[in-house]
Formats: sequence, C-alpha cells, structure tokens
Amino acid sequence: MAEVYNHKAIEQKWQKYWEEHETFKTDVWDFSKPKYYALDMFPYPSGVGLHAGHPEGYTATDIMSRMKRMQGYNVLHPMGYDSFGLPAEQYAVTTGNHPNGFTQENIKTFSKQLKELGFDYDWSKMIATSDPSFYKWTQWIFKKLYEAGYAKHIDMPVNWCEELGTVLSNDEVIDGKSERGGYPVVRKNMKQWVIDQPAFAEKLLEGLNEIDWPESTKEMQRNWIGKSTGVEVDFDIVGGGKFSIFTTCIETIYGITFMVLAPDGEIVQSLMDRVENKEEVQAYINETLKKSDMDRTELNKTKSGCCLKGIYAINPVNGKEVPVFIGDFVLASYGTGAVMAVPSHDQRDFEYAIAHKIDMIQVIDGRDVSECAFEKQDYLGKGCKLINSEEFSGLTVEEAKEAITVKLEKQGVARRKVNYKFREWIFARQRYWGEPVPCVYKEDGSIYFLPDEELPLILPELEDYKGKNGKAPLENATEWKEYHQNGVDGIRETSTMPGSAGSSWYYMRYIDPNNENEFANQELLKHWLPVDLYVGGPEHAVGHLMYARIWNRFLYDNGLSPVKEPFKKLVHQGMILGSNGIKMGKRFPEFVVNPSDVVEEYGADTLRLYEMFMGPLEVSKPWNDNNVQGAKRFITRVWNFFTVAENLTDTDDGALTKIYNQTVKKVTDDFESLGYNTAISQMMIFVNEVYKVGKCPRAYAEGLIKMLSCVCPHVGEEIWQIMGHNETIAYESWPTYDASALVDDTVEIAVQVNGKVRATISIAKDAQKDDVLAVAKEALKDKLTGNIIKEIYVPGKIVNIVAK
Repeated sequence: MAEVYNHKAIEQKWQKYWEEHETFKTDVWDFSKPKYYALDMFPYPSGVGLHAGHPEGYTATDIMSRMKRMQGYNVLHPMGYDSFGLPAEQYAVTTGNHPNGFTQENIKTFSKQLKELGFDYDWSKMIATSDPSFYKWTQWIFKKLYEAGYAKHIDMPVNWCEELGTVLSNDEVIDGKSERGGYPVVRKNMKQWVIDQPAFAEKLLEGLNEIDWPESTKEMQRNWIGKSTGVEVDFDIVGGGKFSIFTTCIETIYGITFMVLAPDGEIVQSLMDRVENKEEVQAYINETLKKSDMDRTELNKTKSGCCLKGIYAINPVNGKEVPVFIGDFVLASYGTGAVMAVPSHDQRDFEYAIAHKIDMIQVIDGRDVSECAFEKQDYLGKGCKLINSEEFSGLTVEEAKEAITVKLEKQGVARRKVNYKFREWIFARQRYWGEPVPCVYKEDGSIYFLPDEELPLILPELEDYKGKNGKAPLENATEWKEYHQNGVDGIRETSTMPGSAGSSWYYMRYIDPNNENEFANQELLKHWLPVDLYVGGPEHAVGHLMYARIWNRFLYDNGLSPVKEPFKKLVHQGMILGSNGIKMGKRFPEFVVNPSDVVEEYGADTLRLYEMFMGPLEVSKPWNDNNVQGAKRFITRVWNFFTVAENLTDTDDGALTKIYNQTVKKVTDDFESLGYNTAISQMMIFVNEVYKVGKCPRAYAEGLIKMLSCVCPHVGEEIWQIMGHNETIAYESWPTYDASALVDDTVEIAVQVNGKVRATISIAKDAQKDDVLAVAKEALKDKLTGNIIKEIYVPGKIVNIVAK
C-alpha cells in the first residue's frame, strides 16, 4: 500500500534539495551543449505579492526549460525584478522611509513565493533594476545613446500629471487620466529627455519579418510605427508666414476647402496677433491642453475645433484662398502639426466639415458624396478619374499622384517623404525612484555626461521624497545636485529615467550579471542571444517590447549586441479570470485567487497542473475551484499507482506499447508548441490505460514520470526517488518513442448489406480480399438473408454485400 500523498512534505523537501544542490544553476561558459534561453517578463515586486496570473506564464517557460534540459540543452532560465517604479516612491512619500527597503522586502516575498511554486530558476543570476550594479549599465547605455545622437534634450509638449508630479508617456495615459491612480493629465511644454524612436522605424519594421511572434502583436507594432509614403507641401499664409502639411493623397489637393492646425502648435501662437477671435481660440487651446493624445485622436468623436478668423492659406496648386481652423485631432508633436482637409474624400474631414458648415469640392469621379458619409472605395477603385482638377482632370488616381507631385516639385513647394506616426520616446520622469540621468548642466548651458569611472551615479537618500511645484524630488537633494569635478561646475539632472529603461536590456544582464567591467561579456552574448522563448502579457506590445527592440538594435548597430532582434519566439499567455469570468481585481475581491492559498491547500504541483490544463495558454480562462480539486485527484492517482513497486514490471507484454509511444510523441510535440493542456490530457489517457491493465513496464513508468515532472516537479522528483534513483530527475534524458509502434497493424472497417452498415470488423492491413470477405460473412451470419448477388471490397475501407 502506497503512503498517502503529502504535498507539503514533498514540496518542502525538494525545494530545499534544489536550493542546497544549486540544481538549476547554469554554467553559461559551457558551450559543449546547445543552448536554450527561456525568459519570463519579470515582475514589479509590489507589496501585494504574486497573483493567480503570474504562475501561468512562469509555469509555461518552466515546463519548456525542464524538457530542454532533459533533451541535452544547457538551459538558462533566470528571474529578476523590474524594481524601480511609482508604488515604492509613494510608499516613501507616505512613510518617510527609503523606497529601497520597501522594495527589498517585496523582492524577498516574491522570491519566496516563486520558490514555493517549484520553478527551475537560476537564482544565482537574479537581478533588480534598482540595484546600482545593474543601473550603472543602464546609465552607461543611455550615455552611449546620447553620444550617438539618439538621446536628446528638447523642449516639447508632454503629458503632465500634477497629482503624481511627473511626466507620463502616451501609453501611461488612459482617457485623459494616469494609468496608475486615475489622476488628471494635461499637456504642457517642458524640457525633456527623449529617445529618437523614428530613427529606428525602418529597422524595426524589417525586424518583424524575422521573428516568431503573434501576428496580432507584430501588426500592433507596425500600426504604432505607422509608416506612410507621401508628399510634404508648403502652404503660404495670406499676409505672411507659411506652414507645411504631409499627405498620402496628393491627388485630392484640388478638393481642399479648409486647413486644420494643431491648437498647441507654434504656428497658431505665431498667428495669434492676427486672429480676429482671440478669446474663442485661446479658450479652445486651453481645453485642448487638458486632453491626452489618445483623447485627441483615436477617441475623438466630437470633431471639435474653431476657425482662426481672418487667417487664410493659399493652395499652391491653384492659388485659391482657404480658411484655417484649429482642431484637437491634429497634434503638434506629430508630423508638421497641420493637415489639409478634403471633405469630399476623407471621412474625418467630411464629418468636420458637416459640424462646422464648410463647403466641399468633389475631385474624384464616383458616387456623389456631398450628402452622405465618405467610403474609401468610392474613389480609390481601379480606374477612378479626377474631376474639377484643372489640367489633371481625366487622369486616373495613380496617374494624378505622380503628375501633381511633379508639378509641385517644379514649383519648389513639395518634397516626396516617408512619414511615421512613431514619436520620440519621452525618457524623463519627475520622480525619485528611478535611474538618475548621469549628466550635468554646465554654467554655459552645455550638457556634460559623467565619465564612465563615475558610474553608477547613485540616488541620494532624501528626507522629503515628494516633488513640489512641478519640480522633481531630486531638487530637494541640494548638496547632491552640486557638481564640481574634473574642472566642471554645474547642476545635476534631477529627472530620473522611466521604469521602461532597465527592462529594455535586462535580458542581456542575466547572461553575465556580476560583470563589473562591461554590461555583459560579448562572447557570452554571442552564444546565448537571442532569447529562444519569451512569455508575457500582450499589454506590453507597443511599450516594453518596442523599447527593448530599440535598445537592442542600437547596441547591435554599435557592435555591442550580436543579434538584430532580442526575442526569437514570443508567446502571450491569456488572463486568469475570476470564477465570475471577469478580470480579478478590487471590483470583485471575493473572486480574487491568491496562489499561496492554493499552494497551502492543494500544493504547488496541483496549481501548476491546473493552470496548464485550463485550456490553451494564449486564451483567457475563468478560475474553477472544482477543477483545482480534479487536478489534485489526478496527481494522487499517479502517486497511488506508481509508488507501488508491485505495479511495475520488468517485462513488456505489449498491452501498453502503442499508447505509451503515442503519449511520448504527443507530449513532446505539444510541449514544443506550448500546447500543455492537450499534453496533460494525453498523460491522463495513458494513466487511465495503465489502471485498466493493472501493470506497467518500468521503462514506461519512468518515461511518464519524466514528462509529468516538467509540470509537477515535486511529485515527479519524489516518485523518481521511490523508483530507486538517487539523482535528481532534472538531468535525466527525455523519453523517446518508437515510430513503428505508432503504426496500426489492423484496421476497423464497416460491413454493409445493400448499402446499410450491419457490422464492423477488424482485419489486418494487408489482408487479402477473400480473407476479408470470409470474416465479413462470419460477422453477418445472423444478419444476412437471401442470396448474395455481389461482393464488393474497397481495401482498408468497406465491405458491401448485395443480396436478394
């Protein structure tokens, strides 16, 4: 009789064993084996600890890395913490304690929880982005970006959150409020550090063709970059001045009936002295400054704006004067900050013209669009021709594009251009808990970056961690700010880097985390990169995943990264929902699942098995307590059979040969494709067959436990030891299957009488017709009446007896 399965004792035993024996420590210099680098998007160590969604993605990479290790790979599977961020700073503001203490306690809690889940992380390579030995190199890379001209200090409109006292990036603003805290965000001009993302646009677009990522994520990045090819055209302003627009539809230029400028742009400010309705315009500008870019573009449904009375632009193609408006859907930070409006052939322009009672001119032949919503196919269909366009009338759209462009080029008012929606990455935050920017503003206004030997520039401790009047908390560090070294006198930068800085290159540091002389050894980077499998949430598609690609590409172009793309394969895990089918959170606290509670009651192996068996990894799934219990029952069932020596035999009577080989093949294939739910299902089928037979060949039993140990490592190790093995199962060889055993020697075929199925028979695949018919007639002996007129046999498929 087997001992009762005691998950607590078994899991504590093996977690202690793995830690004491450094079972999963990777010798990164061992180049004798093929490498496999599995990586999770590392967590922010919040005070709340792990939630039920964390183990899902982590278990997925854990299973893969365990299998690869058994397959003979040298596996790197590290874990660390994205440990700079607002929560720790807000804790410091509230308590007066240094945020590092709070962060370190949270890291201890997270690490303890992760170890309790049995993940095969190499803890000797743990990193934290707030560790000076790490952010020394974040500062160093940023310095290199500056020296190469990609990091710039410019005056620009930013998203300012007064409550948080900092600038926010576009992806940190939702519906005009901060993502964290939901505080109001306004637009204002500030000197900011930015990284020139558009400079990398083409390389990023090309790189998407080389990586195994979800197509939806690649498409999001393409759309975020927003490449478009068109023409930039200059427009003079009546009375002096000019501005430029960019268009991909130059063929519609004769249909312009108004122009729209960004309310917060310099062009409008330069015209204010000539505007006849200054109060109305200024009021509109003030309202615009309260909106985020997202509110002004994607979410803009009102088509708001106002006319700059007294201001007219001159259409360079025909000399006609058109009124000028301002509209918040035009952004000063994107393109030229001005657009031409052709309401007869653009949906947005059409709606704006209707709202503001502006005339329309149709210039593409097709359905009359003056009284109904525009549809693109109405004028861009093949063969559509221009009308009301002077000498270009009668040309097709394609012909007119080129001809009008040539005319404007000859006038010297147009240039062919490739444009991007991509904008500068705002790279400064008026916060304390982030990487200090290692530069000094000299008395003459120039910028001096610290020499390498002065890095890291370490954050000072403060008595007051809250910024005041829009100024960064580091303004409170009066002594720290002063810089007088190397013959340089000046004031340090008091903004810090965004939380995305460290996560943009952390995957490199795992490979060589203790290197004091460089961010990572180049030989090691060449061996280990790219990351073979990267698992994390889809919410990072145009944030972290874009930033990491940019930093890697910069390092690659400068000979500091061996690969163009850092992440070879990317997988997004689905969300673990509450049992009510809604995202777990504060709204329904009764449906929030704490993984530690599940581990306590059912065990880590049960939690891991359950989350992998819930459904496809990429799909969101609701929690179900009954199914958690079902996962525990399966583990217990495996325990009860395979820990009993009498149930295992050294002989093989063939009863399980086919199902075992099928199981090894399917589990191997499914693990490789991260189809863990179907792999587990196959193992369950095998165990059911084992129970039916009552005995299991030892070789098959060991093969099953090896595969199951990737999902349930604690019970896998324990059963392996009970089977008589003294070493960890982690480095055992992965089971193989016999392909010939998968081939059926027999086939099931239907037997019909006069076209109706009357029986089913099993025959040898190579059985001859006469033998098959004999077996078929035997099966029909009680069902066949009348005389047989005809006997038909379709080899391997069907027998049909025609009788009267």
